[in-house]
Amino acid sequence: MLGQEDGRPRLGAAELGAEPGERASLVQFSSAFCQPCRATRRILAEVAAMVDGVAHIEIDAEERLGLVRALGIEKTPTVLVLDRTGRIVRRAAGMPRKVDVIAALGAAV
Repeated sequence: MLGQEDGRPRLGAAELGAEPGERASLVQFSSAFCQPCRATRRILAEVAAMVDGVAHIEIDAEERLGLVRALGIEKTPTVLVLDRTGRIVRRAAGMPRKVDVIAALGAAV
């Protein structure tokens, strides 16, 4: 299911259900009744719009339980920052601050 390189998972379009960004991807795991997920969606969309080549991809955790389990996602929202190869470079649970998302992108681009 997940691509592996050096024992580290890599996520591509097949796992994400969308094309990853050319430079990086902000992957958000959400659930339907999660209030912080809505605010997280806005923050990540704003950051993705600010940085060329960065995609925001939202995944419904309830619809993708296999992926949730494979990645050890325990709560929503959970945000993964992927580099251009799909490698997870940062991970955070809960609603992030915009400045922290921008800083995390620095590790990916």
